[in-house]
Order: sequence, then C-alpha cells, then structure tokens
Amino acid sequence: MQISASMLYNLVQCPKRVALDLFGDLSIRDEVSAFVQLLWEQGAAYEQKVMASGAHAALDLSAFEGEEKERLTHEAMARGEPLIYAGRISADDLVGIPDLLRKVAGGYVPIDIKSGAGKEGGGEDDDGKPKLPYAVQLCLYVDVLERLGLSAGRQAWIYDVRGEEVLYELDAPRGPRGKATIWEEYQDRLAEARRIVASGGLCRGALSAKCKECHWRSACSMELKSNDDLTLIPFLGRAMRDAMVDTIGSVGEFAQCDPEAFMVGKKTVFAGIGPDRLRKFHLRARLLSDPDARPMLTAVVPLPRSEVELFFDIEVDTMRDLTYLHGIVERRGGDSANERFHAFFAEDESAEAERAAFAGSFALLTADPGATIWYYSKYERTLYRKLQARYPDVCSAEDVERLFDPARAIDLYYDVVTKATEWPTNDHSIKTLAKYLGFAWRDNNPSGAASIEWFDQWVKTRDPAMRQRILDYNEDDCRATRVLLDGIRGLA
Repeated sequence: MQISASMLYNLVQCPKRVALDLFGDLSIRDEVSAFVQLLWEQGAAYEQKVMASGAHAALDLSAFEGEEKERLTHEAMARGEPLIYAGRISADDLVGIPDLLRKVAGGYVPIDIKSGAGKEGGGEDDDGKPKLPYAVQLCLYVDVLERLGLSAGRQAWIYDVRGEEVLYELDAPRGPRGKATIWEEYQDRLAEARRIVASGGLCRGALSAKCKECHWRSACSMELKSNDDLTLIPFLGRAMRDAMVDTIGSVGEFAQCDPEAFMVGKKTVFAGIGPDRLRKFHLRARLLSDPDARPMLTAVVPLPRSEVELFFDIEVDTMRDLTYLHGIVERRGGDSANERFHAFFAEDESAEAERAAFAGSFALLTADPGATIWYYSKYERTLYRKLQARYPDVCSAEDVERLFDPARAIDLYYDVVTKATEWPTNDHSIKTLAKYLGFAWRDNNPSGAASIEWFDQWVKTRDPAMRQRILDYNEDDCRATRVLLDGIRGLA
C-alpha cells in the first residue's frame, strides 16, 4: 500500500481519519458534508481556471490514469519538458500527482494549485508561515523526485488563490519559533503514515474541532465515548492525551486521581503539561464524570448591565474572503421577549455589497455609546479591523478600536467563559454551551461551515428561502450568545 500526498494531507488533520479511510467499515461512514463537497468543487474549479487562463502553458496529462500517466510523466521529464500538468510520480512506497512539475536548473520542482491562501497567520510585520497540510504534500513530491534523481532541491511552490507563487523552503522551519524544519516534520508524518499502514489501521482517535466536518465523526465519537477517552476533556488534545494515557487511561480514572501525586517541583510527570493546567483538566474530568455536575464560576468576572445590550455575530465566506452578514440582536431593559434582530446582509458577492453591510452594522453598533456589546471570540474584532482597512471611508482604525473597547464590548468566550467558568461538557463552543442551557437552533444543521455553503447557493440561485435560512441561523447564534450570558449571570 503506497503513501500518497493526499494521505499525508489528511494525516495532518487527523491520523485516525487516515486509518479509517484505509481500513474502516465504509457502511458506518457519515455522508460527506455539503461544505466539504463545496471545498472540493471550489478547489477543482480554481485549478481549471488557472490552467485555462494560459498563464501556465504546460503539457497536460490530466486525461490519463495510473501507470500510463506515470509512464508519460517520466518520458516528459526525460526529454526536459519545461512544465507538466497533472503528472504522476512514484518511488518505493511513495506516490503523488503534483499539479505542476517545473523544469529548472538541476531538475524539477513541484507546484500545487490551491484555492486558499499560500500561508497562514501573519500580521503587519509577518507574512505568515507555510501551511503544514500543503507542506507535507510538497515534501512527498520532492522526496519522490530525489529518489528518482530528478529533484532540483528542497524547494517547492504553492500557486494560491491570490494568483501568487508562494515559496516553501523545505529545509527551513515553518515559523520563527519552530525548531524542526518542514522536512523533519514531513519525515515524522511519513513515519506515522507507515505505522498506520503496517498495523492495519491501529490508531487512536482524538476529539477536536476538526471532527465536525469529518465523514467518520459519528463512528469515531462513539468509540471515544466508549473508551472514555481523555480528549473528551476540553482542550486536552491528542499530544497531551498520549503523554498521559499510559498512566491515566480514561476520564473516569483521572477524576478519581489526586493531581498533586503527579507534581514534581514546578512541573508534572507529563511532558508539556504544567501543574495549573493539570489541575484544571482534573476539575473538568470530575465535572464530566459526575452526572449531577453543574456549570460553575471559578473567578469573579465583571458582567456589566446596560439599558441596551447588543449581541453580535458575523458570517464570513472564507473562500471568497467576503463578510456577507452582520447580525445583531438588540435587547432593551433586559426584556428578552421583545428583543429585535438587525441583519446587514451582502445581497451579492460584490465589494459594494460587502461595504454596505459593514457600514450599516457599524452605524448601529456605534449609535448608542452606552450600549454593551457581547460577542463570542476575537474573530469579530479581527474581521472589523480587516474590513476597516478594506473600506477606510466607513470608519477609521481608531473607530474600530473604540468600538471594541473592553469597557463596553465584551468577548464572552475569551474574557468570561475560558477565564472564569467550568462546564460539564466536552467543549466550550457556543453551540455546546447554549444547547446545554436549553437553547435550540431552528436549523437541523447549524454551523458556520453550513452557512458558507448556503451563501454559495444564494449566490448561484438567489433563492429567498436560502437567504432566510442564513438569516435565521445567524439570529439564533446571536440569541445563543444572550442565553449564555444570562446563564453565566445565574451561576453560583
């Protein structure tokens, strides 16, 4: 069984997904979500658009398959074809289909066409770092070329959604804080993929945010709950679980432990887990193990009251880089029965529509300086800074900072939930906590990813029912934030 580039891409997301894709019972797979299908379609469409533009005049091998495709690729490289599209290369147990192979001095380098940004993170003084899922794919292509004696060196490129060729230096760390090089990270993932193949799929799952769009989510979740896996504890991820599991095998077992028994001076016996974090995980294990457990406050935190409260949530199409909806639920005098929903919707995918929605929401949010604004996570503030830079005529950078002054705009997630509460739940998402408090979304598939797919349908069809579905979902998100605030106010 060969290790493919797509296998390594998935392994970065979750090794268990790779194991189940190879050896799992296909009859218990979930359907691929509409959002994931949309991602695939967008990626394929962008690749076709790039190649149809004529910017990359290449030998096109996309019509061929398997051994014939590989034979034609080798023949093309042997005669020094300057650019090869959709070729196939393999060596030993590795196989890949790079989007492009470019002839340069010394051999060939791979280029992958991606419908996303070429790098992640970044800021004013930093353009970000290579994305690991992209990087391991490029490394596999270079590894194959090296084994074939056709590599021009450990460099590769991503042709991204902006039409830019982003260089990946594979013998360099991904970021300034990293010690391991991209190539070393690739070698670790390759070794892990080989272990999964050799073992017939033996691999532990782990609960994470990435599970939501996985086609094995139901089966894997059932297995994790059956095993009372430690990753059911919020923020106790795969690496920390693996450091603990030989000593503490389950959530229930952890709940019965004395965490002080694992302290050694200012450290614990578990690599990467300090004393304070271990104590916090232990408290969460106790809450999860107690059927009568209730949410609790762990610190005093200010929850200001005002005559006007604004509960705020936005929807962003990450593929189009478009903020298409700003939703605000307005409550006056603490009366939830008469609250009002304001929706500022981009009626199409144009910059003019995005600007109009931004301007309308900004005007409402700033109309009453005495109103308190509640939102869930720093995403809203980050996006408003980005929108201000895009549309400086709407407001200034200083206006945005005043809007998000923590004296009147409170991030309920970072400033309250994570700092001052604990819950008998497996995560602290707004969906989980609001549902725990009894709130129900009207849609049977409520998620930001689903909303992006609905917006894509709206763009293509202008179906008013789809537009209303988006608005209803966003309104429910805003109301869920209000429900959570009221719930926290009632905690002892």
